[in-house]
Amino acid sequence: MSAQELPLDVRRALASVARVPRLLVASDYDGTIAPIVSDPAKAFPQRESVSALRALAGLANTTAAVISGRALRDLAALSRLPVEVQLIGSHGSEFDVGFVHAIDNDAKQLLTEINSALSKIAADNPGVTVEMKPASAALHVRNASPEIGRRALTSVRQGPACWVGVQVTEGKAVIELAVIPTDKGTALDTIRHQESASAAVFFGDDVTDEKAFRVLSGPDVGIKVGEGESIAKLRVDTTEDVARALAFLVEERRTWLAGASAPRIERLSMLASPRSVALLTPDATVTWFCHPEPDSAAVFAHLLGGAAAGHFSVAPERPSLPLSQRYVDGTMTVETRWASLQVADYLPHDVTPDRTDLTRVITGSAKAVVTFAPQPEFGQVPVRMEAVRHGLLVSGTNDPMVLRSPGVEWEILSDGTNEQARAVVDPSIGPVVLELRCGTADLAPSMTPETQRRQLAEQYWSQWAAGLQLPPLKPDLMKRSALTLRGLVHRPSGSILAAATTSLPEDIGGVRNWDYRYCWLRDASLTAQALVTLGSLTEAEEFLGWVHKVLDTLPGPERLHPLYTIYGETLPPEAVIDLLPGYAGSRPVRVGNAANMQVQLDVFGPIVDLITSMAHERERQGITAAAKVLPDADWELVHAMVSAVQRRWTEPDHGIWEIRGNPRHHVYSKVMGWLTIDRALTLAERFDRVADPDWVTLRDTIADEVKAKGWNDEVQSYTAAYDGTDLDAATLHIGLSGLIDPADPRFAATVVATEAELRSGATVYRYHHDDGLPGGEGGFHLCAAWLVEAYLLIGRRSDAEALFTQLVAAAGPTGLLSEEYDPVAERSLGNHPQAYSHLGLLRCAQLLSQQIRLPVSLGQI
Repeated sequence: MSAQELPLDVRRALASVARVPRLLVASDYDGTIAPIVSDPAKAFPQRESVSALRALAGLANTTAAVISGRALRDLAALSRLPVEVQLIGSHGSEFDVGFVHAIDNDAKQLLTEINSALSKIAADNPGVTVEMKPASAALHVRNASPEIGRRALTSVRQGPACWVGVQVTEGKAVIELAVIPTDKGTALDTIRHQESASAAVFFGDDVTDEKAFRVLSGPDVGIKVGEGESIAKLRVDTTEDVARALAFLVEERRTWLAGASAPRIERLSMLASPRSVALLTPDATVTWFCHPEPDSAAVFAHLLGGAAAGHFSVAPERPSLPLSQRYVDGTMTVETRWASLQVADYLPHDVTPDRTDLTRVITGSAKAVVTFAPQPEFGQVPVRMEAVRHGLLVSGTNDPMVLRSPGVEWEILSDGTNEQARAVVDPSIGPVVLELRCGTADLAPSMTPETQRRQLAEQYWSQWAAGLQLPPLKPDLMKRSALTLRGLVHRPSGSILAAATTSLPEDIGGVRNWDYRYCWLRDASLTAQALVTLGSLTEAEEFLGWVHKVLDTLPGPERLHPLYTIYGETLPPEAVIDLLPGYAGSRPVRVGNAANMQVQLDVFGPIVDLITSMAHERERQGITAAAKVLPDADWELVHAMVSAVQRRWTEPDHGIWEIRGNPRHHVYSKVMGWLTIDRALTLAERFDRVADPDWVTLRDTIADEVKAKGWNDEVQSYTAAYDGTDLDAATLHIGLSGLIDPADPRFAATVVATEAELRSGATVYRYHHDDGLPGGEGGFHLCAAWLVEAYLLIGRRSDAEALFTQLVAAAGPTGLLSEEYDPVAERSLGNHPQAYSHLGLLRCAQLLSQQIRLPVSLGQI
């Protein structure tokens, strides 16, 4: 039974409606999922239709129903449908078997009179039968001769159908008289309301089904079965076609809900330029790419919605799995290789600020199939393409877009809404160069040959990496981590992305899907600090310049938001892209981040700690002038952060993990307030800056309060917040920061409690308390890195080394780490690649590479 036998417009409509958040699929019975037969008691349903309805009812956010003119008890006995499929009888009147008791005595008396009148008409007309129902009676004439059938129907119309209180419904060879209102359209709307359906599909063949077709609108789909006039916009011929359509809808819905065949997160590789990022699957599909900025709408959102969400793929004409995928050493160029085919992917750097380019170079001796299927604005904009000399023109987008592809002959394919291009290329006669250019309609050759453009792009990364002071432990992985962090730096603005993606789930199939394509003050400061410790100051200097610009827009530093857009603007409200099913069916797909409006009072500490690390690195590089080691602008920023702490440190907040609940007095936030003052005092003393005498008092006051209120005797640990017994890995910073001496027994006890409560094999969870959101999450790579450092501080080096080894093993084949890790399924979770994870990995390698005990913080002087 092939779906290809269905009309094209039916397939298109069903494929589209399969992608709504909540779907209702309803059908009539006789003549729709069951054939019309002479004996109504033998109208058994198509087996394939039963299977499809059962499968639909079993899918998430999907409801299946049958709305029939038959009595509910007969419908249930005859259809053999499982209880998951909702049955509604008597043309939408019977929603449950106890329905008959709702009829009052007058209605029961009227029904008795109708049954008597119809039975007399049937007795006078051979072949005519009466079907009695709880609230109606139906006269069937399909087994009578045409003349007798017409006579019987006329008798009903002129007789009991005219009685007061009688509801008349006529269908094919049947007239039904009911004592209460009957309406399939009302029934359909009732189920839609009960299930909060985003769209409905209804199949029907009879005139009684027109009432259901009449209530359809918007994305709804109505399909008429067989001949005859209908307001339904779509039509199929037979009950077998209905079975085909239902089966097709099952597969489309299931595929959409499952997010197609999502590649494992850790196996994704990131391309980067100084202002853009993209992600590749292991088989060289461009699965994620945004324009004009990394936090803009996606052009290719394959990662969150499969092929229908936009992709750019290259594969051998003779299908086979790739042999390898790797970065060109020291660069952000990725090479994917099959036996006789190779694709090199990179983002060119020599483009104007309004453009986002991606270059793909295909070489080898085997033919390749290229599919170019952009879906701008997360697939919300219909796309048209035109094959012209030297490439493709894409229309329908907000910004112009072209694909320069000299020598490639494209075939334009359409699904009725969008178009994509397909080509078979032969690189054996020369490299095939594909240049995607977003933001321009220019298909002319670049001023610089492709080989030189690639060399320029790769030198940008390799020359920078060559100047780093990388730890000797796992040097290749450390270089990749450093390059990944720099790849998340948005050079035009100076901001730093927390991650390259949105909505990769913390729990497969769950709702913990967040947008990380923005600049968090905390994440960016820690990322910049990690690069400073490797000897690179430029990123930190540019980021602090970005912070100054943000502060210029505020009434005071204490009003800093936790995060901003990459250009330092306030985020728009968090929104949901309903068209996308999410990674592996994990919905919703979110853009924006509601954490923007939270109170997070830890953000000031990482900024001052970054400035401290920069001063330390400048001294290491041989700079001696105090004004250059600690410039006035940096000291002004320190003052601003101290001022913010002075004004707000006593308040509760939402904490580092942005829990969407009531604010609490989080220990980590208080520790970061203490760190802000402590590092400021250190800088003032070291570089002859004037510190307010009140700073010392404030530092001691915060420390005393944290020691007193943060410790809990019951759990023998410092806890997540003052008011609870729950643990939080971030609380380890009470020792990592130096607020308490790592030799303090209470710090060792906190490490032991954290290990017992939050560590699971290769990973460490942030917390285990109820945070108000359904589902769970994986362990946090950064928390594992903190525990490694804590182990070292209390003298458990072998445990630190073992956990570091497990952290390294979690990296994907090209060396990238996502946000989280599932120790049971042994797979990565969360947005990817995540700055937190890579800066934690670098920190661990730096500490473990030292043979002597390090100071509490590399940022301390």
